Amino acid sequence: MAGTRVRIASLGPLLALSAALLLTAGCGDDPAPRGQGGASRTEEGRKTGPVVVVTTTWEGAFARAAGAEDVTVIVPRSVHHAPDYDPKPSDLAAVAGADFVLYAPFEPYAAKIKEAAGSKAKLVEVDLDNDAETVRAEVTRLAGLFGTAGEAATWRTGFDREYTRLRKELKAAWPGGRSPVVVSQVFTTWSAELAGVTPAGTYGPEAVTPAQLAELSGRKPRFVLDNAHMSTGTVLPDSGAEQIEIVNYPDESLDLLEVYRGAAAELKKALGS
Repeated sequence: MAGTRVRIASLGPLLALSAALLLTAGCGDDPAPRGQGGASRTEEGRKTGPVVVVTTTWEGAFARAAGAEDVTVIVPRSVHHAPDYDPKPSDLAAVAGADFVLYAPFEPYAAKIKEAAGSKAKLVEVDLDNDAETVRAEVTRLAGLFGTAGEAATWRTGFDREYTRLRKELKAAWPGGRSPVVVSQVFTTWSAELAGVTPAGTYGPEAVTPAQLAELSGRKPRFVLDNAHMSTGTVLPDSGAEQIEIVNYPDESLDLLEVYRGAAAELKKALGS
């Protein structure tokens, strides 16, 4: 996603609102001040642990897996390309009360939002990749920041069990018991790994060039694993390859396992065809 142009024009009015928001926050009753790393609030009806604001449901799923309960998502899931989002005043208000703000490198407006809000939140860059090893490492790292190591360990145990189950099912669905030839968008290679398949080639995030088109088609792939959030249509026309749209972001439930189950369902359907 390098080179993406990001619109942050709406942050101007947000700067004007920051002082008022901070004054309002200072006048409220908060008998249990928040700190960084495992902060706790015990008022009846309120969630415990750190207050986490995330740019998208993807970061939100990582935070939830790491053990965070109080998670607020800024960018609606309907916005498939997060850097195109224009933050609203309500986003500023959410950041002003956060302990942590999670963002990805291709979402540079996150730092601008924090600056506009005058927030003392810790800004945390997340490696957004559903590769299993990356997920385990990021969940562990975030749990260290949040003070939720126990919750994260429990999640990782469930993740490992479900990942193993899905991988076994997909390998059993290989046509003729042989690994199919696939090419993948660079941000969906994790789904090939889930199926136990090594991609014969990758493309993106830039548009496929004529030379790439010829090279990838020459690999005679059976499947193309496309990124649903950055799709440009049919990637390898006339190649005969079936294109599968892989979704990286979870829904509002922030359940990262549902992303793996969804990808497995699409892959299994295609393998069976």
